[in-house]
Order: sequence, then structure tokens, then C-alpha cells
Amino acid sequence: MNRNPLLLVPNIITIARILAIIPIVAMVMSGDPTLRIVALVLYVLAAVSDYLDGYLARAWDQYSDLGRMLDPIADKLLVGILIAALAWDGSLSAWDMIPVTAIYFREFFISGLREFLGNKTVVLPVSQLAKWKTTIQLVALAVILLEGVVPAVVLLSDILLWAAGIITLITGWNYLRASWPHLSGIGR
Repeated sequence: MNRNPLLLVPNIITIARILAIIPIVAMVMSGDPTLRIVALVLYVLAAVSDYLDGYLARAWDQYSDLGRMLDPIADKLLVGILIAALAWDGSLSAWDMIPVTAIYFREFFISGLREFLGNKTVVLPVSQLAKWKTTIQLVALAVILLEGVVPAVVLLSDILLWAAGIITLITGWNYLRASWPHLSGIGR
């Protein structure tokens, strides 16, 4: 049976996650503390949907090429655009830009690496640590959003952001090492 991938529930959830970025960022950038709380709630729902869409795809056997492509893009858009909004509104300090730069660097680099290796029919499977990396990034950003209305969580948000940055670099290094034989010509 041929199913339209746009009508599969996991893909609808993933697309909703992408669309949720617009109101989340608008509310964050408004500067209104009440809207920031609403943005936090919507963001947490979007972040949880990252787990939910994968779970439902497996449970209901609703895998699709569209879902495999959109899910990591949705994660990167949610994280990347929210980081930009948080930097814009002053929620991120100059020191926070160090782990933020690590996150951006890894995400762009590994996306490019996957695209390059895809042309060589080499697949880099997502590691368990990379799944944890995404989770820690999502949690760190939630706590940074919370910090805008509950300043007492500043230390926790800093620790989580730096942990996310470090794990992001480790996973990037692991992917580079795994792909090195295909990049260097060794093992062809």
C-alpha cells in the first residue's frame, strides 16, 4: 500500500515542530515575560515531539524517506533559530557564544559531511551519544528560556549549555573519525 508521507502522523508532528518555531521565536523576541512563558511551553511541546514522532513512526510502522529527512532538519532548525533569538534578546552572554559556536559548527559540518558521503553511498548512522546531544541541547535551551523569567536557574542553564557544547563537539569528532576512511581515500 502506497501512503502519502505528508499524511503520516509522525511527519505531521515533525512539520508541526518546524512550524512551531515561528511563534516561539516571535514570543521570545517580544520581550514580554508572559509570552516568554507561553514560548517555553510551546517549545517544550515541540522538543517532546522530537521523541514522539520517532516513537510513533516505529510503533505504527510509519517510516518514510520524508520523515528521515525532515526529523533532523526540524531539530537543527529548532535549536539553531532559537539560539539566534536568544542571542538577539540578550539571554546568551559572550561566554555562551563559545558552546553556541561549537553547536553551530558541528551541526553545519556534519550536515555537509553527511551530504558529501551520501553521494558516495556511505551512511553515518546516528549514534546514541548524538541522540543524547540533541536532548541536552533541547533541555539547555528550555532552561535558558526559563532563565528569562526565573533568573535563579542561570547556573543550571550555563552548565547545560556548556555540556551540550562539549557533547556536540565529541559527537562531531566521532563522526569525522568514522568518515575519515571515506574522506582520505583509505579503505576504498
